[in-house]
Amino acid sequence: MTCAAPTARAADLLDGKAFALQLREKVGALARDFQARAGRKAGLAVVLVGDDPASQVYVGSKGKATLAANMNSFEHRLPDDVAGEELLALIAQLNSDPAVDGILVQLPLPAHLDEQAVIAAISPDKDVDGFHVINAGRLSVGQAGFVPCTPLGCMMLLTDRLGDLSGLEAVVIGRSNIVGKPMAQLLLDANATVTIAHSQTKNLPEVVRRADIVVAAVGRAEMIGRDWIKPGATVIDVGINRLPPAGGEAKGRLVGDVAFDEVREVAGAITPVPGGVGPMTIAVLLRNTLVAAHRNAGIALAENAL
Repeated sequence: MTCAAPTARAADLLDGKAFALQLREKVGALARDFQARAGRKAGLAVVLVGDDPASQVYVGSKGKATLAANMNSFEHRLPDDVAGEELLALIAQLNSDPAVDGILVQLPLPAHLDEQAVIAAISPDKDVDGFHVINAGRLSVGQAGFVPCTPLGCMMLLTDRLGDLSGLEAVVIGRSNIVGKPMAQLLLDANATVTIAHSQTKNLPEVVRRADIVVAAVGRAEMIGRDWIKPGATVIDVGINRLPPAGGEAKGRLVGDVAFDEVREVAGAITPVPGGVGPMTIAVLLRNTLVAAHRNAGIALAENAL
């Protein structure tokens, strides 16, 4: 009698949507407590320059989520041709406004505006996006500051799944200031052994195949296939790419940087796209805003409360 070979088990799904919902509920409860203690609501100001449709959707989503979390949302919409001086003056006004705890300038900005100068103008203590060079420096030396929302959300998913990351080998594919570099620093702080891979990395699939943890943030649709992944690895897919329409579709489907169906056959756990990392970003933005509110008001927030 011949025994059948065991069927390969598909990777577990890391449900960022469900995790984000739990985080938002926790933020909402703590925001109500903050209001009772501070005598005001925490506040997030979002600045949108121009009428880019995707940016308008993002800003609208952030505003609704902020209000749902029992925090004030202050939206400032400026024309596409706004002068840099006018934008910087608005940021200065928000920096000095005690009702505003967090400031987010929606990126990208029109080409005539200096993105780095705009980010630098935001008070580091209200920089809930975590993009200011002072917050980047704080992260690099282990001081308390604000961490960009997407990598912090990824880290929450990883620690929820794996617990202690000490000694695990992690590969981050991508070296952007927004995701790749802070992600690597967070993993290093968690005592993982970290490699940052990028377009100039030699033998990239071989490098990735060593990893217990893979964070893909390169912006190339389905670039990472099953042969890149160590069996049982945890895969975090930060990419979000829209494929060309096919088979009568009105618009192409959204995919990540990872070829999901084939990688799921070998990974131990994987985030889907959509529904993985994406929902975590707004949830962490709300979390950062609430942390900023406590710091700005001089009110202690219980350790590990968020």
